[in-house]
Amino acid sequence: MIILNSVDEFRQRYHTAKKWRRCAEAIANLPLLKPGVCHSIGDSLVYRLVDGNVAAAPCFTGNRRYVEIHYYLSGSESIAYAAKPALARLSPYSDETDRETFSGEATTRHTAGAGQLLVFDNDYAYQPQGSDHLRKMVLMVTIEGATFHNK
Repeated sequence: MIILNSVDEFRQRYHTAKKWRRCAEAIANLPLLKPGVCHSIGDSLVYRLVDGNVAAAPCFTGNRRYVEIHYYLSGSESIAYAAKPALARLSPYSDETDRETFSGEATTRHTAGAGQLLVFDNDYAYQPQGSDHLRKMVLMVTIEGATFHNK
């Protein structure tokens, strides 16, 4: 997991590929978003706004085809995470949801707050610990190195 402290830090670090620039474009759309509605830009990005109480996840979640980014707008959330090989697989990978679930002990925890972005790469699984009131943007970015030339 990569922890970034601002959108500016995100833009500085991830400015080379079109899919990362699309993340910045999605973040710019934030004032127009309604909670729970999924949006996409091109073939490489799906995003949505989460606003409200968020329950603790019962297990760790990992992805294979997408990098998941959480951009925290208000509130805070504790996240437990660990390398996938250190965890026990609970369910097989689903190509339909790009999810696999795990159980085990977290190797690290981080409490994310307003302004931070957490980038969950494919080598780790994460487990949100819940929040009484949270407002965050969740972005799912394809791991492929390039997008289709016509998008």
